[in-house]
Amino acid sequence: MQIGEKTKRIAAADSGVSAPGNTGGAAAIPGSLGHYSTRAEIALHGVYEVSKVLASPARLETTLSNVLGVLSSFMDMHHGIIALLNADGLPDIAVGSGWSEENAKHHFSRLPERAVGQIVTTKMPVVIENIKQSSLFAGWWEVEWGHSEALVSFIGVPIKVRDKVIGTITLDRVWDRHATFGMDQDVRFLAMIANLVGQTIRLYDVVGRDRERLMTEQRRLEKELSVVAKGERAAVPSDIIGESQAIRAVIEKIGVVARSHSTVLLRGESGTGKELFARATHDLSPRHAGPFIKVNCAALPESMLESELFGHEKGAFTGAIAQRKGRFELADGGTLFLDEIGEISPAFQAKLLRVLQEGEFERVGGMKTIKINVRLVTATNKNLEEAVAKGEFRADLYYRINVVSILLPPLRSRSEDIAPLAREFLRRFNTEHGTELSLGPQATRLLKECGFPGNVRELENCVRRTATLARHQELVADDFACRHDECLSATLWRGAVVAELFNILPPENKRMTPPPAGPAGPEPVIDPTHCPQVEACRSLNSEPQMEREQLVQAMEATGWVQAKAARLLKLTPRQIGYALRKHNIPIKRF
Repeated sequence: MQIGEKTKRIAAADSGVSAPGNTGGAAAIPGSLGHYSTRAEIALHGVYEVSKVLASPARLETTLSNVLGVLSSFMDMHHGIIALLNADGLPDIAVGSGWSEENAKHHFSRLPERAVGQIVTTKMPVVIENIKQSSLFAGWWEVEWGHSEALVSFIGVPIKVRDKVIGTITLDRVWDRHATFGMDQDVRFLAMIANLVGQTIRLYDVVGRDRERLMTEQRRLEKELSVVAKGERAAVPSDIIGESQAIRAVIEKIGVVARSHSTVLLRGESGTGKELFARATHDLSPRHAGPFIKVNCAALPESMLESELFGHEKGAFTGAIAQRKGRFELADGGTLFLDEIGEISPAFQAKLLRVLQEGEFERVGGMKTIKINVRLVTATNKNLEEAVAKGEFRADLYYRINVVSILLPPLRSRSEDIAPLAREFLRRFNTEHGTELSLGPQATRLLKECGFPGNVRELENCVRRTATLARHQELVADDFACRHDECLSATLWRGAVVAELFNILPPENKRMTPPPAGPAGPEPVIDPTHCPQVEACRSLNSEPQMEREQLVQAMEATGWVQAKAARLLKLTPRQIGYALRKHNIPIKRF
């Protein structure tokens, strides 16, 4: 097939050769980038806008449609189509501007096969200023435009991945007959966009293959888990205490997963024992003789986190007085546990992804590539799926770390484990302090009724505080702070702390108000296991709107500073953050 002389001239513009007679200046040229100050400036801005669209998390069809939307704002086009072709040259995906999405494939298939075929065969742009006079569009003009006298041009550029054409970007435009042609810059602009689209599609393909491989691995492990669930029970690590069905299910799953080398993502609320289960995964694995290294990603700034994980060479930065191995190196042959994985920045996520994909890295300030063999276990209490949708967490890293996801149940969903846990914490306290305290039946019933929003960590704190202040050898219900309205964790959820400190509901007024006059009667009998804070937790769970309002009141009282609210309520900033996310409360900025 021969391309017209004018088409050859403009196609050559892709290699930097301008068409004869085209000044290439900044004159206003209708239907081209010349509408703006200079072509170079608007092309650069257009590439920037398209790159933002390509970087945003969305379905591929939606992303390509948004790219066309950006192009239509930078270039006058009558119709535009981005088509991705299969091995037979037919469109697998086609999105259109000027046509509805469902009609895009139909209209693409109506383009002359010779024109599309030339783009795919030559791997070069095809540019025609007047398609009515082009042999490539012979017969097509009469069908599509009839006897119209309009002057219609066509531009088509290939989308390539590793020099293989996988699709095309095509557009047509109707010209004013008094306009000056200047499409060579437009061709260069579209070629740059096609290159960006090609790289994005390649990444989609890589992520897709990774996801399929990891999903296959996940299905295999789940199949093994079902076999274990029907047969023998997994060995229980000595540090994990609990006989509830929920905790048994987690232990059995870890027993299966530990035998493989797959990455594990531990999910659950703060205080559910994620580090303990990470250690169990290591201890039950073939790597149990190797090191178990842990890092809290949220506790370190990004600059320090890179050095902490990858190590650094002497003189790499101020204060680097000696070479230092990173945690990845130290964990070689064993397990690396990354807690709070959801808190790392997108920039650092890319560096971490490379280590997981290639199994290699360089120390900060170093040139030598270091190979490692590490089993990765991560943990988070963050909604990673939501973070991926918002673009805060890379989808490719999400699939890398989420081969097997294990959800750790909160303590309130396994109340039968509270008593053995409390006895174990009291045993440890006795060992440390040389005491012989025991837990009475009333105290046990009281603990089993508490919601423990801080989970196992809060239960341990409660037992140790009570044991420290114990007056007798046996702990009874009255020894616990909640019996005296002093349990700050429980009062948080009821709003009592906010009420007392900020006079929302001044309790002293209630205490000073005399009871109504009436005949004297017998004093009420108080249930020794009754706990006011237990009732507060129960009423909270049944009235989430009240809980939300109380949390908002606390934040407003502290000027919406989470750290101050956490100190006020005797909680951690993470717990405050979790409560805000749970109730979808936006943070006010001042």
